[in-house]
Amino acid sequence: MGWSSDTVEREIIGLLQDMTVDWDNEFSGSIDGETRLVADLGFTSIDVVQLAVAIEELFEQQRLPFQVLLMTSDGRYVEDVSVAELTDFVTRQLNREA
Repeated sequence: MGWSSDTVEREIIGLLQDMTVDWDNEFSGSIDGETRLVADLGFTSIDVVQLAVAIEELFEQQRLPFQVLLMTSDGRYVEDVSVAELTDFVTRQLNREA
């Protein structure tokens, strides 16, 4: 069974809503594909790690190569990731495993 990006995005948005519900940040909109983890939701590096672990648990996948998404080709960390970028990455990885 392949994963649709709509399903993956819905699950990721649910995780993000659960993670950020009690956070005191300035973001007041609804989380969607354009929402950025750092700029909009106030994620720190440890939050990104926790999100990665939560995604692996949710989709029952271990060792998803998040470094592909989070690092540039010269070994530096990207500054931010949108929900759409995260969804595309996770969908590709899940369907690769299927």
